[in-house]
Amino acid sequence: MTQEKPETNESADAKPVVKTDAEWRKLLTAEQYRVTRQKGTERAFTGEYWNCTKEGVYRCVCCGAELFTSDTKFDSGCGWPSFYAPADEKRIASAIDRSHGMVRIEVLCRRCGAHLGHVFNDGPRPTGLRYCINSAALKLEEKPPAPPASDKPAAEKAKAEQPSDEKPTADKPAPKK
Repeated sequence: MTQEKPETNESADAKPVVKTDAEWRKLLTAEQYRVTRQKGTERAFTGEYWNCTKEGVYRCVCCGAELFTSDTKFDSGCGWPSFYAPADEKRIASAIDRSHGMVRIEVLCRRCGAHLGHVFNDGPRPTGLRYCINSAALKLEEKPPAPPASDKPAAEKAKAEQPSDEKPTADKPAPKK
């Protein structure tokens, strides 16, 4: 199945994304659809991002909204990606979830209504919150690696020590070895 790339819009108050059930099914994998559109939950310790330590931005798999960043991700030991704060609270919505004989706070993408997971009040400082989010609801946009620090003197020295493939000419004597 070919997946279309969701459009991205950095504005927290971007135009809502509304699609038919058939359009969502075409855009998402079966697991992404089950989790985001049918309020499913992936099994603990099975999702793509539960132990991911790569730097970047976690976007909504349905609409591309920036939801979380790796700066606020932490290992809560619960088996799902956990964050102590969203990238922007305006991009997250919440609702009371009384399913499975519990009362929890459901977390949704404000832009498209995708079910993301739940938020609990047992997280670390500074917020005390733990956003427990399904990997299937997220798409990591990795931060490009930082270029290595330039060590110009060492680089110039290494270049000078490399053998030259140039042939000597009258103007240019052979390099010393």
